[in-house]
Amino acid sequence: MKWNNFDTLKSYEKLGSAAAVDVKTVMSGENGAKRVADYRVSMAADMVYSYAAKPVDDELLNILQELADEAELTDKYAALYNGEMINTGEKRLVLHQLCRGQLGKDVIADGVNKREFYSTQQKRAAEFAVKVHNGEILNENGEKFTTAVQIGIGGSDLGPRALYMALENWARANGTLKMEARFISNVDPDDASAVLATTDLAHALFIVVSKSGTTLETLTNENFVKDALRAAGLDPSKHMLAVTSETSPLAGNPEYLDSFYMDDYIGGRYSGTSSVGGAILSLAFGPDVFARILEGAAQADATGKEKDIRKNPALLDALIGVYERSFLGYGVTAVLPYSQALIRFPAHLQQLDMESNGKSVNRFGDPVNYVTGPVIFGEPGTNGQHSFYQLLHQGTDIIPIQFVGFKKSQMGNDVIIEGTTSQQKLSANVAAQIMAFACGKDDENSNKYFAGNRPSSIIVGEQLTPEAAGALLAHFENKVMFQGFVWNLNSFDQEGVQLGKVLAKKVLAKNTDGALTAYSELLGIF
Repeated sequence: MKWNNFDTLKSYEKLGSAAAVDVKTVMSGENGAKRVADYRVSMAADMVYSYAAKPVDDELLNILQELADEAELTDKYAALYNGEMINTGEKRLVLHQLCRGQLGKDVIADGVNKREFYSTQQKRAAEFAVKVHNGEILNENGEKFTTAVQIGIGGSDLGPRALYMALENWARANGTLKMEARFISNVDPDDASAVLATTDLAHALFIVVSKSGTTLETLTNENFVKDALRAAGLDPSKHMLAVTSETSPLAGNPEYLDSFYMDDYIGGRYSGTSSVGGAILSLAFGPDVFARILEGAAQADATGKEKDIRKNPALLDALIGVYERSFLGYGVTAVLPYSQALIRFPAHLQQLDMESNGKSVNRFGDPVNYVTGPVIFGEPGTNGQHSFYQLLHQGTDIIPIQFVGFKKSQMGNDVIIEGTTSQQKLSANVAAQIMAFACGKDDENSNKYFAGNRPSSIIVGEQLTPEAAGALLAHFENKVMFQGFVWNLNSFDQEGVQLGKVLAKKVLAKNTDGALTAYSELLGIF
């Protein structure tokens, strides 16, 4: 297996000379209907990935298949889940997929079967959650806990928060919402203050999530919460849990009711299906629902093994994205879920994609001569239509779009206005947007002219269930990893976030000079 830069591959040259596909042409008229029927692939959890409105045809798809084969993408994927050292920057394995199944052989690291280790921690978190729900673990007044609050930042917040919000209404409708969940992440004191002001502290469990046990923002917010508990006459040690590594100062600490463990082989942005997400989601929804999330993710992981890109939705999505970024020059991708429940999903994908593939050196530390990861942003439809779609339709930049939509709402409540339901109106809008972006509109008035040829794809499911949420999470994780393999990047470290942390510590220690001192004074730090 070889790790070569993208621009050294034969398929790179072929992609550069391939004829451009005009989305407006291929999506117009009856040809468009046939294309929608043909250009789709089944996903996990009974979802479908439709790429009909993407700038590809059979000839270009064949070249992308050559790229997948030449770059040995599914072999590299197998190497990852079989426990090879894929994180070259930190000399680490990449094992988040072991939290939701075993695609390959057992992975033994540091003398430990890692699949057993992760599943044991999930089981411990599940057992703890059941005891809380059954009233076996109570507050100091012998009363049941009703709220769980996660204290973490980055991957310790974004993925678990996105999953909770994705399924909160589903759980209400299906009678599986065991506890409400809240999240504190920003070191801005207004974040913690706002959450604490609307939380019944006497009946709240706080989950401190920090792999190292030294994350500045998380520890600051933990102490913020402890002060609030003490001020309310409560013992913090009766209200706090830790999710951390076995070697951190939080591990086995009597200041916590219990500690659940992770390790360095699971990166923060890939940790939603580990104890990082498992503790809070098991408390909120019950372990059975969390297990269904894992099952959806495992199904999506299994499709990633398929060498035929037309049968591998994450790989196909990744390759089309590489083509758009590296050869069509599209530097931004919009993620637009037509589901209010996915309101925080674009924020999770921002970290997942931009922290993973926002790199200008390859996995060996050498500069690359081609563009890499795109900028990611998004907002649920139809809200976004009344915000930034103007630029998407008529701006000077072409921005590829990834839509997500579902045929049914989660809660089942709806109203018929002018002959159609709200859900039908929502779905009609996403269908209309796909065609408006693709085909545009001719008009003599230039202000009303839409050029079209603006590409999009859509993932469609029956309903946003736990399985669908897990499958979506894993689909995009695998997409990002496949793109990192193509660009020959290390998608699993994040040195770009470290420099600011180092300088912030210098500021707080008053060890500054020059402009850093001036900015510190401007902000009133000293």
